[in-house]
Amino acid sequence: MKKLMKKCSKLRAVYWELDQLHLLDQRLLPNKHHTLILKTATEVAQAIKDMVVRGAPAIGITAAYGVVLAAKAAYKNDPNNWQTIIQTDIETLAKARPTAVNLVWALQRMQTKITNNSVAILLEEAQAIQQEDIDANHRMGELGAALLPENCRVLTHCNAGALATGGYGTALGVIRSAYAAGKISEVYADETRPWLQGTRLTAWELLQDNIPVTLLADSAAANLMKQQRIDWIIVGADRITANGDVANKIGTYSLAVLARQHNIKFMVVAPTSTIDMNLSSGDQITIEQRPSEEILTINNLAIAPKGAKAWNPSFDVTPAALVDVIVTEQAVIEPNAISSFRKN
Repeated sequence: MKKLMKKCSKLRAVYWELDQLHLLDQRLLPNKHHTLILKTATEVAQAIKDMVVRGAPAIGITAAYGVVLAAKAAYKNDPNNWQTIIQTDIETLAKARPTAVNLVWALQRMQTKITNNSVAILLEEAQAIQQEDIDANHRMGELGAALLPENCRVLTHCNAGALATGGYGTALGVIRSAYAAGKISEVYADETRPWLQGTRLTAWELLQDNIPVTLLADSAAANLMKQQRIDWIIVGADRITANGDVANKIGTYSLAVLARQHNIKFMVVAPTSTIDMNLSSGDQITIEQRPSEEILTINNLAIAPKGAKAWNPSFDVTPAALVDVIVTEQAVIEPNAISSFRKN
């Protein structure tokens, strides 16, 4: 098998340059590579809501830079009261998407630096959050890859790669590391309706690093497993609760059920910032409901009859009992050990 010359992906969905926030518009991939330049916290919140940027770690990083933009504007207008003024912007950012715990985590971390009366310190903190995420992704990639057998065939869902993080990726970080080590023989990616993150983003991202990928319709996964063509399912997470329940892109739960039926291992890869010890179980997670139009239309063209309704949750919750391992940057842990792990 051809190995990668290096594990590192140069893809960046979020980056700060020339004192401005740049976001790769993921709604346009793979057909168009366009970067938006955002200058206000309000623009950042709207970009998160509209899925210009998506993926729990990337959302948190973007929000952190949004605080920097808010601080710069507030300090310019009122250098004596800017810390108070930006609180409204922080609240707006926090409400952009409710399910990903990294969003609030990053904002809380930025909040601790506001008392220093320095916008420069806020920028340093946002950049530190991003670099720490990249470093964590590489560590998770190494830990997760070590669990895979030789000639492993993997299936992933949605996009948990460089586009969804500070860089490199969680689930795709494991796949990148394992492929570079020569341990992966096949990578399958679900299309991931209705936003098609698997088709548009995961396939595109893997091919940028010359990693072969095979796409399949979401409904084809069961048959692929029945034919014994999958060894591991590897996914990311937007929130993990104290009992090990996992919120991730809609369709993850059904994959976990199918994996258990077919004796296939199920791996969740996420940084410790995704673990929410304030929630005892997945039943307490707020699941984002997206607009019906995402189901009823494609590119603003109606595909459903007039009058049809749509139910469009963006995430589902996979019970801890269906997860074999959770890979974090600190350790590989069993879902039922989350609580004691975080206490340590």
